[in-house]
Amino acid sequence: MIVVSGASGNVGVELVRVLGAAGQAVRPLRHADGEDLNDPASLRSALDGADGLFLLPGYADMPGLYAQAAAAGVRRVVQLSGASAASGDRSNAVTAYMIRSEEAARSSAVEWTILRPSAFAANALRWLPQLRDGDEVRLQYPEVAAAVIDPLDIARVAAAALTGDGHAGRIYRLTGPQALRPAEQLAILGAALGRELVAVPLSNAQTRAEQRASMPEEYAEAFWNFYAEGALDESVVTDAVEQATGTPPRSFAAWCEAHAAEFAA
Repeated sequence: MIVVSGASGNVGVELVRVLGAAGQAVRPLRHADGEDLNDPASLRSALDGADGLFLLPGYADMPGLYAQAAAAGVRRVVQLSGASAASGDRSNAVTAYMIRSEEAARSSAVEWTILRPSAFAANALRWLPQLRDGDEVRLQYPEVAAAVIDPLDIARVAAAALTGDGHAGRIYRLTGPQALRPAEQLAILGAALGRELVAVPLSNAQTRAEQRASMPEEYAEAFWNFYAEGALDESVVTDAVEQATGTPPRSFAAWCEAHAAEFAA
């Protein structure tokens, strides 16, 4: 059995599907059942009999989560992280919790695999409110290109690491097949939706103001550090998805076509 945290999230949903299609028994963690990832002891029953665990980053006691998994006899843990963890910059709030999560994995008694994906293709869903109002979309950090990755491909790598050999102790830098700026992503999405979408580039100052109004200050500053100050380069393209799974990652266009119905809702 494989336990999946964040089973209703972008990667978790896909991972449950991929594992289920392969005939694997899956148990999603559910907060409604009293399973709280900030309280490792609450996962004791959920982890009983599990062989693998997919773990999101950033919880209050990551070492405790790993200790609980090891005590339950979990053999393999796949730790979702982020590309910025490679920098080691603990002054960045996002990078810091990724680093702490990775350190907990490396110090644990289980077989661990760390996934460092670039930006998700699913981040395009943040444009939904604007698209419901019309065809103009305000684009944050418009000059920053990213090799956005389909969460399905992250899930395929996670499934391979949870069910197969040769992945223990590996760190996979996962990307999509092509680096795209936001306006290029928007044009591809528009083609999939059959709409003429209009990009409205924001200045970095406008972006910073929007983010400060919508998220905690330390995270707004983290993204400013990544994209305005250039601390994170997500334009890099790797072949890690194909290395881990035997097949290349899907394009952003393929993600848009697969999720077009969500933009029509």
